[in-house]
Amino acid sequence: MSDPMFSGAPGKAPEPQRPTDAPTILLEPSENRSRLVQLWMHRTSVFLFVLISAVAGVLLIILPWTPEWTDNYLLLSFPALRSLVSNGFFRGFCSGLGLLDIWIGFWEALHYHEHQ
Repeated sequence: MSDPMFSGAPGKAPEPQRPTDAPTILLEPSENRSRLVQLWMHRTSVFLFVLISAVAGVLLIILPWTPEWTDNYLLLSFPALRSLVSNGFFRGFCSGLGLLDIWIGFWEALHYHEHQ
């Protein structure tokens, strides 16, 4: 009586059958560790990009409408540049860039996927 599940020698436990259509990828421990490090570096870089984009965006939205935007040490020496920076259009443009920056950061966070 020959059963494919019990093809081993008598007294030995049968070996489990693995599906033949699933590819087996065996990595060396150093390759596995390298892939894990790369994965975490990618996750960290995406997190930092989103964080910096959000912080810069909030600053660009709020800062142009505060007194520190025009009354600072750098602009007191340049009256022409100070008048340009205090213009409402320029302030709105900076706030729009802040909104765009926040949108780009959150878009990157929502569309994040890990490469396999």
